[in-house]
Order: sequence, then C-alpha cells, then structure tokens
Amino acid sequence: MATPIALLSVYDKTGLIEFAKELSSSGVRLLGSGGTAKKIREAGIPIEDVSDITKAPEMLGGRVKTLHPAVHGGILARSIPSDEQDLKAQSISPISIVVCNLYPFTETISKPNATLADAVEEVDIGGVTLLRAAAKNHERVSVLSDPSDYPSFIQAWKSGNGDVGQNLRNTLALKAFEMTAKYDEAISGYFREQYASADLPKENLAGPVQRMALRYGANPHQKPAQAFVTEGELPFKALSGSPGYINLLDALNSYALVKELHAALGLPAAASFKHVSPAGAAVGVPLDEVEKKVYGVDDLKEELTPLACAYARARGADRMSSFGDFIAVSAPCDLATARIISREVSDGIIAPGYTPEALDVLKKKKGGKYCVLQIDPSYVPGEVETRQVYGISMQQRRNDAVIDANLFGNIVSTKKDVTKEALTDLIVATLALKYTQSNSVAYAYKGALIGIGAGQQSRIHCTRLAGGKADNWWLRHHPRVLALPFKKGVKRADKANAIDLFVTSEVLEGREKEQWESLFEAVPSPLTEEEKKTHASQLEGVACSSDAFFPFPDNVHRARKSGVTFLAAPSGSVMDAECIKAADEHGMVFAHTSLRLFHH
Repeated sequence: MATPIALLSVYDKTGLIEFAKELSSSGVRLLGSGGTAKKIREAGIPIEDVSDITKAPEMLGGRVKTLHPAVHGGILARSIPSDEQDLKAQSISPISIVVCNLYPFTETISKPNATLADAVEEVDIGGVTLLRAAAKNHERVSVLSDPSDYPSFIQAWKSGNGDVGQNLRNTLALKAFEMTAKYDEAISGYFREQYASADLPKENLAGPVQRMALRYGANPHQKPAQAFVTEGELPFKALSGSPGYINLLDALNSYALVKELHAALGLPAAASFKHVSPAGAAVGVPLDEVEKKVYGVDDLKEELTPLACAYARARGADRMSSFGDFIAVSAPCDLATARIISREVSDGIIAPGYTPEALDVLKKKKGGKYCVLQIDPSYVPGEVETRQVYGISMQQRRNDAVIDANLFGNIVSTKKDVTKEALTDLIVATLALKYTQSNSVAYAYKGALIGIGAGQQSRIHCTRLAGGKADNWWLRHHPRVLALPFKKGVKRADKANAIDLFVTSEVLEGREKEQWESLFEAVPSPLTEEEKKTHASQLEGVACSSDAFFPFPDNVHRARKSGVTFLAAPSGSVMDAECIKAADEHGMVFAHTSLRLFHH
C-alpha cells in the first residue's frame, strides 16, 4: 500500500506543529509550501517542499507555489483506472490529505489604513484552489480548512487505520466549500464597494451599479449599511436624496404591492408604508366631493388624475399612521400626485418614472433631501429569498402567490352574491395583507384600505385594531367633522391630529386641552354616542380579509360592527363552521380562500 501524502499550506498556523507531528508519526508523508514547510521543519518534523514534486521554485514573491499539475493532479485524481494510468504516466503521486486555510482578507480590509493594494495582496489564489480541488474530490481526499478539526481528524485516522470514513470527508468538504464561499463573498463585496457603487463618481464606475451605501441600518448606530445585488445591477436609482435601511424595506415592499394591485385590477395604485406595513393602499377610484374634503384635497385646483386619487385614498386611510410615510405608485408619478405629496410629511417615494414637472416638485421637498427612487418596472426578483437573523441564514421561495378574482370563488356562506366593487375591495385588502407584518386583518372600501391591524399576536386584536381604524375613517365623513371650524393657517398634520382626537372622543385635560381648543374659531361640542351610532349604521358593503383563518366567530361579529358585508379568510380552523354560521346570522358573504399570507 502506497504511503499516504498530506499537503499542508496554511496562513493560520494554530495547532499546526502538533497536527504535523501526529500525521508524521502515523506514517503520513508531509509536503509543505513556503512558511508552512519552514515552520514544521524547524520543529524537527520531516517534511518536503512542494517544489520537490513540482520541480519548479516558488515564484512571483510567493504568488505561485502550488498551482501545478503535480499538485492538482495528485489531489483531483479519482480511484478509477484511467486516472491512475494518467498519474503513473506523469509520475504523480496521489495526495490523500489537504490542509489549508486562507490569507486574512477580511482582517486586512478592516484595518483603518488598509489600501486597495493591501486588499489585492490578500486575495488568496492557490489556497482557494487547493480547498476547492480537495473538496471536489472528497470521495477520496480529506480537506481540513479549520484547525479546530485537527484533533478529531487524528482520532478518526488512527481508529480507522488511515481511513477516516466517508461521513467525515463529507463534513470536511462542506466546511471547505462554505469557507471559500464566504471568502469569495468578502472579496466581491469589497470590490463591489470599490468599483460598482452608486455613491462613486461616475468616472470611477467599472460596470453596472450593484451597490448603494445607505445612511445607516435600522437604527443610527447600525453602521455601515448597504443595499446590493450579486449580479446585474440594482433595479432602482436615487434621483434625489438617499434612502436608509428602513426606507428601502418600505420602498421595495410597497412597490411590490402596488405593482400587483395594478396587475390584478388594471387601475393605477398607490401605497403609504410605515415600518414595513401599509398604513394605506388604494387604486384609482375617482373621489366624490365629500371624499375630496375628507382626504384634504378639495382645495387643489388641478384635476385629480386616477393616480392622484389612488394616493389621496392611500394617504387618507389612516393619516395618523401615514405621517412620515414612504410612498409607492404603480405608474409614473404625475404632477397632480406630486402636488399632494409635496404638502404631506413624508420620507420618500418609489415609482417606475416621473414626469419632469412632478420630479421638479419632489426634488424641492425637504430642502432637496427628499428621497426619490426610480425603479425598473421590468425588474423581476429571483424565486428564492434569503435573510439573516441573529447570524443564522434562512431561505425560502419568494411569495409569488397570485391574488385575483379566482381566489374568492369558494363562497361558503348562504349569501353568495359578490358585487364587482366588493371583488375589487377583497383583492385590495388581501393583496395588502401579503405585504403586512402578520398577524394581520384588513378592511377595504371603494378600492382603498380603510383599516389594517398588523403585527398582533392575536387574530381578534387584529380585527379590532383594523375595525377601530375603519370606524375612525368613517367618522371623518360625518357632516360635523367636515364642518369643524379650524382657524386659518392650521397645519395639515395638526388638523389630522385634532380630527382624530375629536372622532375618538379622547378626554383632554390641562395644557393639552388648551392646545386642541386653540386650533378652532369656536370650540366644537363632541359627537354624541347617538350621532356616532347613527352614522356608523350608514356604512355598508365593506370588505374584510384575514391573512390566516378566523379561529373564533368573535372576529366575524367584530367585523360586522364596522359595516363589513364581504369576508375572506383561509379555511382550516376547527371553528370554521361556527364562523360561517356567524356570517350567515349577519347576512354576510364569506369566501374561503385556502391561501395563508403570513409575512415577516
């Protein structure tokens, strides 16, 4: 039996001497490169230089040491007759063990004064090639890339009389593949930052813009932060301002929502996002005169386009939650829409394009710092998405479920009739749930969300939260609310806050009460419970959708209190029959969708 050969070429020499001593005493012939061979030899352990088998000296200052057929032929040869004949013809001995780790690229670029030249010199070539070659041939070759594996390998080697077993070789190969992948990712990330960043001067760009530096992560102390793709180019660009991490989460989720809304309904769509959930979303259903006043656009002189109507509805669904929103629209932003945005407190917008007039308006917002993103409407994300939480990577197929009229065909209630308008509202509510932090329940009316409950641990709390928002939305249509005598010059945000306090009958005291009363020409008397009850009874035809099944009929009863006539939820609850019974008691139409839409 031929003497087994181990090739050792390591930067990190932790445990090297002890390991080499164990290998040598077990009858393994040692080959080493450069400093590795020198260190082992100085310890009195017999070892040959790689140049003894390649018959070629190390060259180019150590850049070329192991890149030779005598090395890689010995590693890559399989235990098959043709490969064995090739080795014999070239006088090459098979190598059974490869011990290698890589130059400290990450550590080098992390140094404050690291230069591009420093980084280039730490790009390991021979080491990565050794690891990949040995890992590829792991059916025969053992590859050790981590010094912590030395003791267990020696133990397996001795107990197996020179055969560590296929399971260990498999495990060691996976570790080597993961090491080279992480190493390559660090290198590509560094050079992406150097050569393909949106924040570089245009003349310095070497190719498509693959990376954009962000102001910071989810919080100001989380720096640095970036957005990037590993191939092609970023599908969006900043026309004004610069996005933060949460801005991009809102922008990309909200654009995905409005793109799907447009595809499902053929109408322009808009969304108002806050903290990765929609505060409002809508399609371009025209506004009547009362609605224009409710949504605060009755004073605009130019005609409201369908896209402007969509954003007015989206922003007006829950003005409190939309304060400081990130906006998405499905069509190029026009001037009418930009006019509405220009006077709202907002962080940014994403759209597939902008008219010159609209862009001019938006670029002036926030002193020129308003974030204006333009996305390629033809962009299609990959099928698989990956995220990392607490250092652990998780991967899943992207949620590409199609939500259209076909989803609501399974009507399980006694009442079966679904109007065209209700179908639109069910699609709007359900698509919004697809991009809302779960658990979530959504109410929609006239092509717009009017209430959404997001991120609650209990389904009934989602239903109550969304219903409460829908109730407040409807109270803003009350004639006495529309006639509130605000003083001239009161800001839009102050009006929104004052109206919210008025319709919720919040009890105010002291300085807070004085500030609220100071907004009016005459202090209005609160709405009575009878006025609220009468007004609430006038709302009918609301659609309600849930991202998972209703576990109890209390959700159905609560939804009905907010004018819900049309319900949609997946089936699967042991209480499905009771929920259907509750819907029948209220004369509601209930569709089982059989599609859960959790989003996290």
